[in-house]
Amino acid sequence: MAFVACENLVKIYKVENLEVVALQGLDLEVNQGEMVALVGASGSGKSTLLNILGALDQPSAGRCVVAGNDLTRLNEGQSARYRGFVVGHVWQQSGRNLLPELTAAENVALPQMLGGVGVIKRYRKARELLDLVGLGDMTGKRPGQLSGGEQQRVAIAVALANRPALLLADEPTGELHSVTADGIFTLLRDLNRQLDLTTIIVTHDATLAAAVNRTIAIRDGRTSTETVRRDAPLDSASDQASAVIGLSGVTHVESIVIDRFGRLQLPREAVEELPFDGRAEVRILEDHVELWPVGTRKEGE
Repeated sequence: MAFVACENLVKIYKVENLEVVALQGLDLEVNQGEMVALVGASGSGKSTLLNILGALDQPSAGRCVVAGNDLTRLNEGQSARYRGFVVGHVWQQSGRNLLPELTAAENVALPQMLGGVGVIKRYRKARELLDLVGLGDMTGKRPGQLSGGEQQRVAIAVALANRPALLLADEPTGELHSVTADGIFTLLRDLNRQLDLTTIIVTHDATLAAAVNRTIAIRDGRTSTETVRRDAPLDSASDQASAVIGLSGVTHVESIVIDRFGRLQLPREAVEELPFDGRAEVRILEDHVELWPVGTRKEGE
């Protein structure tokens, strides 16, 4: 079974007298040690999915299993332990990651203290993690004395404090300039490889999405397309860019995701350019399936 397995996830929020559907039967699988990027327009359901994976929210329907933990069946105590030891979070805003009155070392030590680790051991581990993220000489600095990139490095160390198996990062480079953002992504990539750390990143950064092995686009609350990095680039530089966020067809292969019920989302340009009008004729051939706007397929084709 996949390390992360979501089946037919539905999330409905009630806002006054309205119901807002954030997830509409989403399926997702991520293997142990993978580094996956989630992309999509604002409101597509990316952050909702991340909150469910982090046990910060419950789906309205469906199933979500992470590292053998069925998140729809955990009681409050089990959820708290999951949040403390199985998953780590890195948020876009430094204020969500760090306590401003604590030093870098104290911030990294805090989750360990809450987990029952003794003072000597937790500060030794804090120094090791700050060394790992390249801030071994800034253990005594408070967040206000650090740059944005340095704050995110401390945030990553905090997220790793209790050795989680899954790291969730929500726009971790969103407030950083490109050079600093590249450094943060390189660090995340190195940690993914060194620690076999399953990593899921929500991002709008095309450069970051292009560098991971697999990019999954979410549209209207469902997984829409999946783009996988090619083992070797194609010779032709004229291939079309992928519809996700412009990833080159020379370096990536894009496919439409078909869920376990046979549902799929056609690319927007196909729906906009062809007169489907909400219906299609389906022709099943020996090795492929064809979709035709109703009434446009000629006999014998």
